[in-house]
This record gives sequence, C-alpha cells and structure tokens, in this order.
Amino acid sequence: MPEPLSDAARILGERVREQRLRFALSQDDIANLAEMNVSNYGKIERGLSNPTFHTIVRIAGVLGVDPGVLVKGLTVDLLPHSDPTFTAKEFVRERRERHG
Repeated sequence: MPEPLSDAARILGERVREQRLRFALSQDDIANLAEMNVSNYGKIERGLSNPTFHTIVRIAGVLGVDPGVLVKGLTVDLLPHSDPTFTAKEFVRERRERHG
C-alpha cells in the first residue's frame, strides 16, 4: 500500500474520513456530493493526494464543517523535508540587516 505524501496529507485525510463517518456515508456518497471522482476523493482520505484549496473547501462544505477544522494545526513541519527556508519575518529581518 502506498505511503501518504506527508504527515500533513495523512492527518487531513484522517480528519476528512472522521467527518464522513459521522454521517455513516460512503466515499462514493461524499465524492458525488462534492462533484468529485471517487478515486480522487479516496486518495485524499488515504493521504495520497495534495488537494487544491477549492477541493478542501468543497469537501468541508459537503461535510458541514469549516475548512479550518480540516487543516487546523497543520504546519510546515508536517510536510516532506525540503531545504531550510526563511519565514517572512526572518526574511525581512535579514534584508534590513544587509541593507541597513
């Protein structure tokens, strides 16, 4: 079985699944209500997809929750490893130090 894309994708999928199960509905039911392909919806629940903002909002709407419920607490630390990056605050501070 494929591994989730990231911890963030896995957590999002778990939250979506939990909300769906509150209604005792199938993936097919939610996918149809959200006007999605059921295979794509299933990938989201399994953390195998990186859904667009619109898709997250659409799924949240169908599930009757604020999209923030699905993404709350997801941070960059839960994404796949990448080269260190500056936060906007660090970038501005560094730029000020270099340019006086």
